[in-house]
Amino acid sequence: MSTGRITPKALYAVVEATWPPASTHICGPFTLREGAGGGKRVSAATARTPVRAEERTVAEDAMRAMGQAPLFMIRAGDDALDANLNEADYAIIDPVNIYTAPADTLTTPAPPRTATFNIWPPLEIQREIWASGGTTPARIDVMTRSTCTKTAILGRDGDRPAGTGYVALHDSIAMVHAIEVLEPNRRRGLGRYMMQEAALWAKANGATTLAVICTEANCAANALYAGLGMTLATRYHYRHLPQEPAT
Repeated sequence: MSTGRITPKALYAVVEATWPPASTHICGPFTLREGAGGGKRVSAATARTPVRAEERTVAEDAMRAMGQAPLFMIRAGDDALDANLNEADYAIIDPVNIYTAPADTLTTPAPPRTATFNIWPPLEIQREIWASGGTTPARIDVMTRSTCTKTAILGRDGDRPAGTGYVALHDSIAMVHAIEVLEPNRRRGLGRYMMQEAALWAKANGATTLAVICTEANCAANALYAGLGMTLATRYHYRHLPQEPAT
């Protein structure tokens, strides 16, 4: 990958590779994703080419046939589709930010020696920490099925496991997902240490860039990434029908 500015398209490709759906299907101008209960990111349809209203209707029916509510991911450049869905009474849900930074800039200072580790597969205590924040076994299955170089980050507060995260590498970009710190251990620097550990792992595995995803509503996470000097690189959001809630 070029060392210049990373494009939104490149970042969306990293999202797909590091957090993959169970399967994908082409439906006219859309790519449909079968999420197997793994959440919106692996269940949403995306447009590959301009879309006509009748083609959207076909995609809606196809998603219902897969046992999923109609759900569309709106990325940079999808303004026409966004407007079309808005006219069809689709509501915006879960706007998402993607931040990036050169991996080198996050490796110093290093986290305290016993504060963070990287390990794959994740330990049972990491699964328990994820579960405490709503990361279901189906979402852990998403991590497991990724074929990228990957690891899980374990964070400790004192002598107790208190945080976990997942990071995977695609095309020289390491992307962090599913950072979770137990409620009693928040605001004590562990999130910063875990991101530094992710950057160290990324650099050791040949990544030049560290990226991370979080919802716009997660004020604490957005503040953490901005405080680390990461740059808001792109956004996306979902559109769904309120009468057919997406998971």
